[in-house]
Amino acid sequence: MNSPLEQFDSIKIFSLFFGNNEFSFFHILLPLMLLNIILIFHIYFFKNKYKLIPDLWQYFLELLYFFIFNILKNHVGKKGYLYFPFIFIIFNFILWLNLCGLLPFGIALTSYIVLVLFLTITICNSIFVIGLITQNLSFLKIFIPKSPFLLLIILIPIEIFSYFIRMFSLGIRLVANILAGHTLVYILANFISKLVLIKFWFFFLIVSILLMIFVLEFGIALLQAYVFTTLICIYLSDSLNEKTH
Repeated sequence: MNSPLEQFDSIKIFSLFFGNNEFSFFHILLPLMLLNIILIFHIYFFKNKYKLIPDLWQYFLELLYFFIFNILKNHVGKKGYLYFPFIFIIFNFILWLNLCGLLPFGIALTSYIVLVLFLTITICNSIFVIGLITQNLSFLKIFIPKSPFLLLIILIPIEIFSYFIRMFSLGIRLVANILAGHTLVYILANFISKLVLIKFWFFFLIVSILLMIFVLEFGIALLQAYVFTTLICIYLSDSLNEKTH
């Protein structure tokens, strides 16, 4: 690679043509499909095999279950319990996408802004529709702050813009963190290969730093899944619970 950013290029594997339409299959779709299959397989084929006295794997899943449930409970309340399966899947989906990028020869799927923005735009628009269905037109009061009437001409467009910009900021935040972390790891790994040619003992020094960076990347993968899920719960709370400025 000539640039650290080349690892994020989309590689076309094959294309299918139907008339004037082209349908291309890129390399990022393969791990995405495999991850979805793994999640579906785990949920539907192992849901009835849990034990009263849990083993280590079941205990871990139960901790994860209560962790995500507490996020939903604290930020949305009882009205959000209906959406717990969705929040649970979103957390695990983002987490495993982040962790896949840490595997050898893994692909950091959450560094591709097209995939992430498609996810965030779909989720945020769905949450907006949920707000309209739940609160009817009174949901639109969220765009009308308590202020003098003359200021509403300026504040209402700002509130509308700040609400709908969420779908972009939610995705860009995730992409930027994953992109920056993987770029840093690549630069350090390339730096190690250059130092080994000068002094071999430099190798052990830089590898120790690289291992610490990998631990940091693992923490970022967990943290970004938590932040992503928490923000979705906050947005969902606005749709389910009537808010006043």
